[in-house]
Amino acid sequence: MAVQQRKMSKTRKRRRQAANAYRGHPVSSCPACGATRQPHRVCLNCGSYGEKQVVTVTSD
Repeated sequence: MAVQQRKMSKTRKRRRQAANAYRGHPVSSCPACGATRQPHRVCLNCGSYGEKQVVTVTSD
């Protein structure tokens, strides 16, 4: 069983934990319609990926 050799300081512990902070999903704007979307995904608003129309979106 592992036994700690020295007490870890608060600063060292917090610095290590700060690297794992969740920052959420990045968002970017669609070049075709300007709506917000996740990068490298098809736009849910207009159905385009980059400059190309790849999905036909129907409005209900």
